[in-house]
Amino acid sequence: MTHKMLRLPNVIELTALSRSSIYLRMSKGEFPKSISLGGRAIAWLEEDVNQWLEQCIAESKKQGDL
Repeated sequence: MTHKMLRLPNVIELTALSRSSIYLRMSKGEFPKSISLGGRAIAWLEEDVNQWLEQCIAESKKQGDL
């Protein structure tokens, strides 16, 4: 199985969140955890970020039905 890793600029672009918002949500358990690539390099699994986005979309649509 092949996993695509996303670096922070890509995650920011995909989610439209700022760097600080991503790290704040991670600390609260509201965003996928990053994975260490060694040294100071980190990345996120693309499938984790996409799953998070799908969850946000579903929750937003559910709130619209109220």
